[in-house]
Amino acid sequence: MRKHVRPRRLATLVALTLAWCALWRDISAANILAGAVIAIVVTSIGVGTPGTGGIRLRPLTRLLWLVAVDLVRSTIVVAREILTPADRTEESIIAVATPVQTRDHLLLLVVAITLTPGTAVVDADPDTGTLYVHLLHHDGRDVAIDHINALARVAAEALPTIGTGS
Repeated sequence: MRKHVRPRRLATLVALTLAWCALWRDISAANILAGAVIAIVVTSIGVGTPGTGGIRLRPLTRLLWLVAVDLVRSTIVVAREILTPADRTEESIIAVATPVQTRDHLLLLVVAITLTPGTAVVDADPDTGTLYVHLLHHDGRDVAIDHINALARVAAEALPTIGTGS
């Protein structure tokens, strides 16, 4: 008997594969294959967003928009930092405690944050939902924390999981 792939699981596998290609900044047969294998392994061992639950298109579109805007804004900030002679960076690593109802989406958050130039998740604690994020500009710490929590809430709205009440 053949087991059917649920739409959410398929969407998760496709999204993780695309994220892999985006992190390598190359869409090639090798990257697609490697990304698909890694996505299957990661989701099979229970890391990341569970494969059960729904997909809400409006919040998913809002999440994709937020990530796209982050990519453009942060690229401009990093480019300006590179092109200006003065070094205005004040790098730091901050701990961001994500809301309990968004903990099923840590892998998605790690990819979305790390994909954005100028920020990177250097560690994540799935038990507490804490992300340790590297910032180029420490003075934007409060804005970054608020934005990460907003991303987490939109991710939970877009991909509600069974038992989270979302």
